[in-house]
Amino acid sequence: MKITKRGFIAMLAAVPVAGLAAWSLVPSASAASKIYTEGGIAIDGTDTVAYFTQGKPVPGKREFSHDWNGATWLFSSAQNRDTFAASPAKYAPQYGGYCAYAVSEGYTASTVPEAWKIVDGKLYLNYSTGVQRTWEKNYSERIIDGDKNWPKIVSGG
Repeated sequence: MKITKRGFIAMLAAVPVAGLAAWSLVPSASAASKIYTEGGIAIDGTDTVAYFTQGKPVPGKREFSHDWNGATWLFSSAQNRDTFAASPAKYAPQYGGYCAYAVSEGYTASTVPEAWKIVDGKLYLNYSTGVQRTWEKNYSERIIDGDKNWPKIVSGG
């Protein structure tokens, strides 16, 4: 099951973030697409290249779009679009743009542009800045867990 922002907020209201590890929400094979989208637009329309070049989330524009991996990616400039198109795997967020904390726990959740971190040249997004702070407390271990869980999540296994 894909957890929406509303569903995740309701879950957080009921369970402290530290208690989320007890939840077992591994989605079925059809539940998680490889890229987090809303209306076919990847990562809330944020320019993924800007995280690397400007050090902050920047809204993309439809006029600078690029289709990749089943999603439409928006960019703030033609230069950023072309940079992404030349090497999408270098700039695309890990886990398809789904919440890195959630993936480390074995499920998917949406993300917000403001909750991000680049680690070893890779972009990780999170559900909220609060979840981001929790993820950052032991992000090295969470990345290891996320890397193990992600293939299972996208395959439904």
